[in-house]
Amino acid sequence: MARALSVLYWLLAGTIAIAIFPLALSVWALTLAFDRRRVVLHALTNLWASLYTWLNPVWRVQVRGREHIERGRPYVMVSNHRSLVDIFVLHRLLRHFKWVSKAENFRIPCIGWNMRLNGYIPLRRGDRDSVLAMFEHARRVLDQRSSVLMFPEGTRSRTGALKEFKPGAFEIAKQAGVAVLPIVVEGTFEALRPRSLTIASARMRVTVLPAVPREQVEALSVEALSERVRGRIAEQLGESGELGESRESGEREGESSSVT
Repeated sequence: MARALSVLYWLLAGTIAIAIFPLALSVWALTLAFDRRRVVLHALTNLWASLYTWLNPVWRVQVRGREHIERGRPYVMVSNHRSLVDIFVLHRLLRHFKWVSKAENFRIPCIGWNMRLNGYIPLRRGDRDSVLAMFEHARRVLDQRSSVLMFPEGTRSRTGALKEFKPGAFEIAKQAGVAVLPIVVEGTFEALRPRSLTIASARMRVTVLPAVPREQVEALSVEALSERVRGRIAEQLGESGELGESRESGEREGESSSVT
């Protein structure tokens, strides 16, 4: 039954992407002259991504803490990363942001093409030039008063436990002089485990925590800021704050970046 549901789900996901991408392309073309931040296109993308959870009968998503996102204020938004489903539920925030994603995702038909149209931020892991380009792109986005969403663990957790945070998101926040907004995602690891396409029943939750204000971001070192944000996310997850997976483990898998 789980395999049958999974096949039907991914067929539906592909059908939705094929059906909505032409609309997204039209919105991009019609708003290009006056919507530099792609606010309208991102709003459509929020709805597109949300369909992937709304239409799944075995998934439930709860969103809490939207009131902590002040409209018109740019943040560096940082979230834990447990599953491919994370970005679907984060779009359920229905707020404007540009997210940092591995460059390979931008080549996915329809979905990746739409990411390019939105001006989301590509990153090739382990490529210093790509990291520097990502930093510059993120600063431009923040200068335009759009938020940047990053996964400071760098890659999905293989066990569901919170991994070590890399410094890139916090360096960007300090350089841009913006607040850091911690976001906690729960239940997505159970919904779709790493290296699997099998859908499982899950209750998922997105919790937006109060922001670390700009004044504290500027006063703290990158390391102290990273530890503070990670500690708050770990507390919400009910974890001790100790590293769930070592840096060495990620490096052996070739998935680690010293900057992001």
